[in-house]
Amino acid sequence: MPMDPAYIDRMKRLMEWEASRTAPPQGFPHLPDLPAGRYTSQEYYDLEQQYLWKKTWLFAAHIDEVPEPGCFIKWEQIGDPIVIVHGMDGEVRAFYNTCRHRGAPVVTEERGRSPRLMCGYHNWTYKTDGTLVGVPEKQDFGPEFDMSCRSLIPVRCERLGNLIFVNFDEEAMPLKQWLGPVWDEWQEFRFDKIRLAARHSFDLKCNWKVAMEANMEVYHVPFIHPNTVAPLVDSKRNVNTLYPNGHARMLAPAPQQTNREHVRAIDSPPNWQEIEGVGEFGRTCTQSYTMFPNWVSPLSNYFVPPLIFWPTSLNTTRLELVTMAMDWGDGPAPDLWTVPDASKPNGRDMSPIILEDTQFGEMIQKSMESDGFKSVPLSYQEARIYSFHQNCDKMIGLNRVPEELAVEQVIGEEWVYPNDPRVAEMEQLEAAE
Repeated sequence: MPMDPAYIDRMKRLMEWEASRTAPPQGFPHLPDLPAGRYTSQEYYDLEQQYLWKKTWLFAAHIDEVPEPGCFIKWEQIGDPIVIVHGMDGEVRAFYNTCRHRGAPVVTEERGRSPRLMCGYHNWTYKTDGTLVGVPEKQDFGPEFDMSCRSLIPVRCERLGNLIFVNFDEEAMPLKQWLGPVWDEWQEFRFDKIRLAARHSFDLKCNWKVAMEANMEVYHVPFIHPNTVAPLVDSKRNVNTLYPNGHARMLAPAPQQTNREHVRAIDSPPNWQEIEGVGEFGRTCTQSYTMFPNWVSPLSNYFVPPLIFWPTSLNTTRLELVTMAMDWGDGPAPDLWTVPDASKPNGRDMSPIILEDTQFGEMIQKSMESDGFKSVPLSYQEARIYSFHQNCDKMIGLNRVPEELAVEQVIGEEWVYPNDPRVAEMEQLEAAE
C-alpha cells in the first residue's frame, strides 16, 4: 500500500522541523530514568522469560527454509522446543517438539523432509497436521486409549507473506492486528516475494536490550559510526514514529553533503533485483522499523534485512543477521550484514557496521554491572527506547513488575500513531513565518 502523497509531504516537513527545533516538542513528557536493574537484574530477566516472550509474535522462519510439503525445521530460540512444518496439505504449522507419549522430541534433526513425523523413542507417528496416526502395540494401552486426544500440541503460527511467525499465547491477537498500521506500510516491500538470502547467528556478551537499543536511536551515529552509517543518515532530520503495541519507526534522509559514491554499493547493489513498487522513502531515505519485541530492520527498495535479538541469559544474546531480497538468479546471494571470514566457525563475521555496535555493547554490559551504573536518562531522540520499555512492562503486566524495576508510563496514546502533536506545532510555526 503506497503512502499517501499528503503523508509523504508532511513527513518531509517534519524532517525539516526536527532539524530546526531547539527543544523537545511542546508537551512531550519528561522521561524518567530507566532503572539500572532492567539490564542487570535476574528478577526482571525472569519476568521477561515468563511473560514477554510467551505473549508476542516472534519471527521464526522463512518459507524458503521449509519450501515444500513435508519439510520441517527445529526452532528453539526462547527455550521451548518447537518444530515448524510445511504440511502435506500446504499449510505451515508449528508444534511443540514434544511427543505425547513420554515427552521425547519428535524431531531430532535440525531440518528435514518427511510425510510423517515419527518419535525415535517408541515410534509414535504423527501426520504433518499434528494428528497422531501410529502407536506400536496400541492394544496394550487398552480400549480407553483415544488417539484423537494425543495430537501434537500446536503453537500459534501465522505468516506475513513468506515470513513465518509464532506466538506461544493461544489468546494472542492475530499477527495482522498485532502489526496494525505497520502491516499496511510493509506491503510495498513485497514480503510475499522476497527470498531468504542469508541467515547467520552470533553470540554477544551483553543483555539483549543493550544490543537491540543500539539500533533504536541515531543519537550515537556520528560518534560510533562516523565512516559507515553517518554518511547515510542525517540524524538531525530523523523523525521517530511510535506505533501501537510497541512498534516504532525511524525515518531519516541522507545528509546533503553525502558522497554518493561512498554509499553506491548499498543503495544500488550491482546485479541485485529491485523490489518493484517501493515508495519514495524506501528509495531515498533510511527507514528502520522496530517490530516489538526483538526485530529491527531497515527497509529499502533492494532488501529486507532484519536484525533479530534473542536472550540466551541475563548478560548474553544471540544476534541473528538476516538478509531477504528478490530472486538474485545465478549470482551470489546478497548478504548485507556479514562478510567472509574463514577463521569464524560459520565462515562469516559481522560487517563493520554491526561490529561497531556489538563490540561497544559488550563493553557497555561490563560497565553496567559495576557500582557506577545507577540509572539511564533518555532524551527525546531516544523516545523509541523509552516507549519500548513501557511496552515491555505492559506485556509482563504492570502489577508484576517490582516498583524499583518499573518504568513510568509517561508516553501516552496522544504520541502514538496516528496521533502526532508535532504536526500541529510544526503547522503553527509554518503559519507564523
